[in-house]
Amino acid sequence: MKGKIRFAVTQQNGFIPIKGAKIVVTGMDDTRPLAELESDEDGMTQEIELEAPDIEYSLEPGDVKPYSEYKVFSTEQGYRELEVEGVEILADRTAVLKLEMEPEQQGELTEDVLIGPHTLYGDYPPKIPEPEYKEMDESGEIVLSRVVIPETIVVHDGAPSSNAKNYYVRYTDYIKNVASSEIYATWPESAIYANILCIMSFTLNRVYTEWYRNKGYDFQITSSTAYDQKWIYGRNTYANIDRIVDSIFNNYLSRPGVKQPIFTSYCDGVKADCLGLKQWGSKTLADKGYSAIEIIRYYYGNDMYINSSNVVSGIPSSFPGYNLAIGSSGEKVRQMQNQLNRIARNYPAITKVTPDGVFGKQTEQAVKDFQRIFGYPANGIVDYPTWYGISSIFVGVSRISEPGT
Repeated sequence: MKGKIRFAVTQQNGFIPIKGAKIVVTGMDDTRPLAELESDEDGMTQEIELEAPDIEYSLEPGDVKPYSEYKVFSTEQGYRELEVEGVEILADRTAVLKLEMEPEQQGELTEDVLIGPHTLYGDYPPKIPEPEYKEMDESGEIVLSRVVIPETIVVHDGAPSSNAKNYYVRYTDYIKNVASSEIYATWPESAIYANILCIMSFTLNRVYTEWYRNKGYDFQITSSTAYDQKWIYGRNTYANIDRIVDSIFNNYLSRPGVKQPIFTSYCDGVKADCLGLKQWGSKTLADKGYSAIEIIRYYYGNDMYINSSNVVSGIPSSFPGYNLAIGSSGEKVRQMQNQLNRIARNYPAITKVTPDGVFGKQTEQAVKDFQRIFGYPANGIVDYPTWYGISSIFVGVSRISEPGT
């Protein structure tokens, strides 16, 4: 069977595309190129197909590795070569790999990427059953005054007391990475939704109880499965997981009378056991027709519900509450048009528009261009995911142009 992969090549800040980067894909133990590509003016490449194990291996627990692994090399004049080892390809799914390259003149050496085994296949320590986990009220001791979806999250790449590096990661990129590391993208969509909701609620509980900072640490969460959930620096994600995260990233799990995110413990349910969601069990329930909220309630109780925050840190203006499309008009349309024009300075394939506050054919085309480049359904409609996608990229490219950034 085969899976697909596409690449996005940017400068190390993640927002400025690199045109003309050469990308070579090889096997893990073979230097012969399986594919050679070049990034376009938006830093994007075409999709390619690569061999992958039968999809059935990822649908049931077992000893056979359900994904194939590849090496990726990215080079471009003026930038340090970047190597990513262990890129995971699942059958019948599209992998997405962001390649962030560092200019040669910068002081630090480029950090090559080694993607470790997926948590459902590899041998990782289960959550430590320490008193801090047992005694913690699941509602959490809220420290911050309200739930705001963070723009970035500080991830400590190891156990809390280890001398590991801290990474500042965009919140949605963090959730996509964890979901791609913790579950398989081949699972039924309701199982993926349920697991992502647990991952987001777990994360936001760590952030808004200031769990680690109250213990004297300078980060918000770790990458260790013994304490938190698996995050792997530089790993590939999957297009379907990315799409789901973009559509529900402001959600979390709550109970009546508890507005803050619930601490949603979870485990694979095969190699390790826990009181919360069982990952393989959630897949089985989805096979039986359970919806995402039914899966959540199966494991956490019937009083669990999906809450949401209307405030996203760093975003200049909130979603208007309805989709923008042909015929829409007003200040929200004008704001979106201005943002697209700013983004187009770095991504020239995006059609320039007249910021007149009227959503016409030209604006529709610009929206489609944006959606195509950044992996959204290219329908020309500014729905919730597209609105926040435009806002997030606008903030990113604007900051890069600011003095001192």
